[in-house]
Amino acid sequence: MNQLPVPGRDTVYVWTGRATGDQRELTRRLLRRAGGALLGRPEAGIGVDRGPGGRPEVRADDGRTLPVSVSHIDGVVVVAARAAGPVGVDVERRRPLPATSLARRWYAPDEADWLAARDETGRELDFLRLWTAKEAVGKALGRGLRGGGLRRRMPPPQGGGELWPVPGCPDARVGHPAGGGELVLAVAVLGAAGPVGVVLA
Repeated sequence: MNQLPVPGRDTVYVWTGRATGDQRELTRRLLRRAGGALLGRPEAGIGVDRGPGGRPEVRADDGRTLPVSVSHIDGVVVVAARAAGPVGVDVERRRPLPATSLARRWYAPDEADWLAARDETGRELDFLRLWTAKEAVGKALGRGLRGGGLRRRMPPPQGGGELWPVPGCPDARVGHPAGGGELVLAVAVLGAAGPVGVVLA
């Protein structure tokens, strides 16, 4: 990674890899890379473990830890890391799906209505943007989608990679950095005091 954290700037770094073999090994490699880059240690000095609830933990040999989040789908692994606090990431592959009926089943009524009013050509993408946002926020909160997470309201998906405040959860921000044409990627943070940059490493 050629861009290290800027002092005083809250930044989320996102690594993406494609597994041709063992997806778990790729995940460990990306987590060590994140730890090495953000904790300033050689990758050999970075340990990867599982914390409570199975959440990944990255620890440097000097005892410092790094908040991280992992998502994977069909051989694609995404790791997000942020030195300033909790982070969540989720990835989905773009695909045809019955977006309106799924939204009516899973999302809050106003989100389902918003989605139904969208242009049909972008409805599937918007459904997946909302889904990944809900997953990413749930991961940043440390509870996933348990307790009604799919009904947790999200800001309407917007481009540009900016992170937007989450309604009803003023401590959380979520957004959609470019993940590639076939991928829908969401990143969420907790406790951001101001704007948060996203760097695709």
